[in-house]
Amino acid sequence: MRFTRVAARTVLTGLLSALCSAAHGQPAAGASQANAAQNTPATVLRTQAYTVLVDVVATRKGQAVLGLGQKQFHVLEDGHEQSIAFFEEHKPGAPTVKHAILPPNTYNNLPSEPPGSAVNVLLLDALNTPLGNQMEVRRQMVQYMETIRPGTMMAIFTLTSRLRMVQGFTSDVSVLTAALKGANANPKQSTALDAPNGSAFDSAISNLQMMSGAGAAVAAMQNFQSANDSFQTDQRATLTLEALQQLGRYLSAVPGRKNLIWFSGSFPISVDPTDITNPAAGSRNYQLQVRDTADILTAARVAVYPMDAAGLATLAAFDVGNDGLGDGPKDPSVRGRFTMEELAQRTGGIALYNNNSFAAGIALAIDNGSSYYTIGYAPADKNFHGQFRKLKVRIDDCDCELEYRSGYYADPPDKPSVVGLPPASVMTTATLHGAPPSTQILFQARVLPETDPLMKDVHLPAQPIGAMTGEMKKPFTRYITDIVVDPRTMTFGAAADGAHEDAIEFTLVAYDGVGKRVNYVDRTTRIALSASQYGQIMASGLPVRLAMELPRGNDFLVIAVHDMNSAKVGSIEIPLAVPDK
Repeated sequence: MRFTRVAARTVLTGLLSALCSAAHGQPAAGASQANAAQNTPATVLRTQAYTVLVDVVATRKGQAVLGLGQKQFHVLEDGHEQSIAFFEEHKPGAPTVKHAILPPNTYNNLPSEPPGSAVNVLLLDALNTPLGNQMEVRRQMVQYMETIRPGTMMAIFTLTSRLRMVQGFTSDVSVLTAALKGANANPKQSTALDAPNGSAFDSAISNLQMMSGAGAAVAAMQNFQSANDSFQTDQRATLTLEALQQLGRYLSAVPGRKNLIWFSGSFPISVDPTDITNPAAGSRNYQLQVRDTADILTAARVAVYPMDAAGLATLAAFDVGNDGLGDGPKDPSVRGRFTMEELAQRTGGIALYNNNSFAAGIALAIDNGSSYYTIGYAPADKNFHGQFRKLKVRIDDCDCELEYRSGYYADPPDKPSVVGLPPASVMTTATLHGAPPSTQILFQARVLPETDPLMKDVHLPAQPIGAMTGEMKKPFTRYITDIVVDPRTMTFGAAADGAHEDAIEFTLVAYDGVGKRVNYVDRTTRIALSASQYGQIMASGLPVRLAMELPRGNDFLVIAVHDMNSAKVGSIEIPLAVPDK
């Protein structure tokens, strides 16, 4: 998502008045000098580096192993050890205190719980899961929310005929529980698995087989049923892989590791050591689609944790150890698990089957993702030919189990793969619908319609405000957002005359109920504060006022603040019920 800049760049000579002028697009004194300075050509140095990042989970008897050092780690690429250039340990933060209750219509992005070292995505796959299993998954998920660790950041998605966000990232257990109980997360009948055509065909074929001279008709019916099954299998496979790729692209804008907990009853395609095929049709090859899907998820640092929505399976035919390729049963659902295992292995997750405790499985996935190590290196082999390179990680003096992605495709840096993910700007990440709140820059915001009595003396431009207002259907309502930034989280530079300087970007982005962007405002303000002004804002905060038109209905408003000196961002997303005028 890119924003068209419509910012007025100002140098503050008066604190609140200049900031409000900037918010409404009116240049203040000194703006011409600032713009002239910005138009001066600058020397630009460009460099290109190829760095591989690997997230490693180390456990012993199911418990995270903490405190390992960089010198203990060894990473091998196609059997050749690499020189580690970057190393970082991630683990949950310490508990924080609860915060005071805010006034009505007022919000802040101050975390009430310690931020986790990774975020989690719950994918409820209705496309590949029978209705009864979906109901049990949701029931146990609601129960699990009563025991979830405080501060666990989670988002909820569903897959039917398309991927849908039910709840964006939040650590509020009440919000997550309400989303699971809501209509958008209701179990839905799969058009592929639960269609009545299969039993109808079986009954018709059985009746024909009892009739003499019906051999040709039976064969025709069987061929038709086989073609129909193949078509449905192909549709399921295509929709599932496209949804996973879409989810990977969305999550690529979210920093750090993501744990994708994928509840599914089956998967319509199977994997063996040499091929990836559709067992029903026997001719469709999914090798490239599965490779692209794993590549997108890996590039986005998404670790896949498939979980069997059917729970505990006692029959040998449903044992994940039975590959369906030898003398044992050749159940397609069992064969299909190999694709899920492949995605888990490629991305550094674990396939969790034969377990009727969903809570234990989810806890394992979340705990694994909360404590991990990130290592980075520049490959010694500079021949980037697009082939798959296998990774192996060893840790000295640690009798632990390791989980990490199995490798990567060495695409040329100047010719990225067609599935490569473009780097996201910090503001693209912060203003993504449903993204986790950013807390590098802390602020408080009050959001009110212009019709509120508190806004009666506020003077704003008569013309509509917002870059997409011209595309919106009337009626719409103007909302006013008053932001106060905590200056202690900003980075001020020193000017030659002793002033404190910074450049700040303020952004509002509105989404409708299904996550479509409907309007936005983006303002950049350059400030230069005298010693007295600097002392004033350090005591009371840095204020700014933004306004924007919003369409009627249930909307979501993202508020983001970007300190351009430090490249740090603060953001929050709030729901708004915009009434008719």
